[in-house]
Amino acid sequence: MAADSIPALPELPRDAAGPVFGEPWEAQAFAMALALHERGLFTWSEWVAALAAEIKAAQAAGDPDRGNTYYQHWLNALERLVRDKNVASADLLARYHEAWRRAAERTPHGTPIQLAAADFPD
Repeated sequence: MAADSIPALPELPRDAAGPVFGEPWEAQAFAMALALHERGLFTWSEWVAALAAEIKAAQAAGDPDRGNTYYQHWLNALERLVRDKNVASADLLARYHEAWRRAAERTPHGTPIQLAAADFPD
């Protein structure tokens, strides 16, 4: 992340060394957003606006904002931008959500989840 972008994300969980992640998926969500920004899918201003909108919507829906849902907002903002930029349809994203759910159900705790063709219903 560019140093000039960090002040634009004041709620970003971090310590003196940089961003802090409670789970591996949080780091992956962070990395996906940065990679798509670096590839030019969206500007940093678009990202900040999308993330702020997701946080505001979650708070309006009752999210107590204790910090434990922050990266869920990242995922929601990322999915919104991907849909809005016509990179993936809502239907395709829903299929991946379902595939992930199926894969997670069969995966023992502590084992990395791997998607398989069988996870994608026709």
